[in-house]
Amino acid sequence: MNKIILTFLIVILLLSCNSKTKKTNDMTNKKDETEKPASKTDNTPKVTGIGGIFFYSDNPDDTQKWYAENLGIETNDWGSSNFESRDMDNPDVVNSLQWKAFKKGDEYFLPSKKEFMINYQVQNIEGLVEKLKKNGVTVLDSIATYDYGKFVHILDKDNNKIELWEPI
Repeated sequence: MNKIILTFLIVILLLSCNSKTKKTNDMTNKKDETEKPASKTDNTPKVTGIGGIFFYSDNPDDTQKWYAENLGIETNDWGSSNFESRDMDNPDVVNSLQWKAFKKGDEYFLPSKKEFMINYQVQNIEGLVEKLKKNGVTVLDSIATYDYGKFVHILDKDNNKIELWEPI
């Protein structure tokens, strides 16, 4: 349980350290004119955020109940919690971070033997997969497309399974 709590706290810390935060001038509290927002047409294959954090639990129902009772994290119909936020450069865009406990031993994390899996939100998933293959990264499957986005799975250098997601 300590690993789960530590992992959850790390995700919260990462989310609070948003790399898109605008610099402000201490004296005038105005935006620093030297920093420009990312171009809306930037299609560089890269990670743009965290799309989800998934971890094993001996009893996912009890774990989710504990989080609901103690931290107010409610789950939806498919057993995930959805945390929404706005894109700072485009406030009409709603981002989503999924949080879910999986039954220990669930095959969804295979071939990784780790107790967690992170889902990264990306842009230009096709270009990113091409780049990863050129870099010798293990790509576990083909890009799959659903109503809510495109997905592919890779292994990092420590054999952690990573899910990449590009919203549609």
